[in-house]
Amino acid sequence: MSSNPMTRRGLLAGGAAVAAAAPLATQVEAATPRPSGASQEGGRMIPVELTVNGREVHLQLDPRTSLLDVLREHLHLTGTKKGCDHGQCGACTVIVEGRRINSCLTLAVMHDGEKVTTIEGLGTPENLHPMQKAFIVHDGYQCGYCTPGQICSAVAVLDEIAAGIPSHATADLDRVALSDAELRERMSGNICRCAAYPNIIAAMRDVAGEAKA
Repeated sequence: MSSNPMTRRGLLAGGAAVAAAAPLATQVEAATPRPSGASQEGGRMIPVELTVNGREVHLQLDPRTSLLDVLREHLHLTGTKKGCDHGQCGACTVIVEGRRINSCLTLAVMHDGEKVTTIEGLGTPENLHPMQKAFIVHDGYQCGYCTPGQICSAVAVLDEIAAGIPSHATADLDRVALSDAELRERMSGNICRCAAYPNIIAAMRDVAGEAKA
């Protein structure tokens, strides 16, 4: 048998001492100055250069920062919405180098030197983009929360079809035709809880200059 047995009173006393020391340790850590160029978590900050809506921006970022958080929190471009933050709703869709992406799923450092277009870069209240006008005319925006991502995606979708890029719904790979099936397939990553899908398709057809057959 041990000559110094653990007692219930001794165990409780030891636990209380550890609990009392924890806040002090946290205060000491918070008071310790961090080296220049270090993030709050202790990682190194990385320089990132982007061209956002035609304007060059130079940032010092934690390498774990998503492109969505850079747009909203660093550049204050809040038109791009944070929905599910898991790449499932499409509310955060932006156009990077002509290609639409979910900005919540990509790190800003991965796009160093690239061009990013958000809803603010497509048009202004005084000079709306044709897709923005069409969404208004066809009531494709409903509550409006998902609309910025819907519009960015819709603009890129028409560019994809014009370039002859096929989708899973393309029947003839030699001729990518604009059809409701094509538009629905390509827009399937942009969720609208208001269910304005028919109006969105109508808006896209309007911009494409084609009426529904």
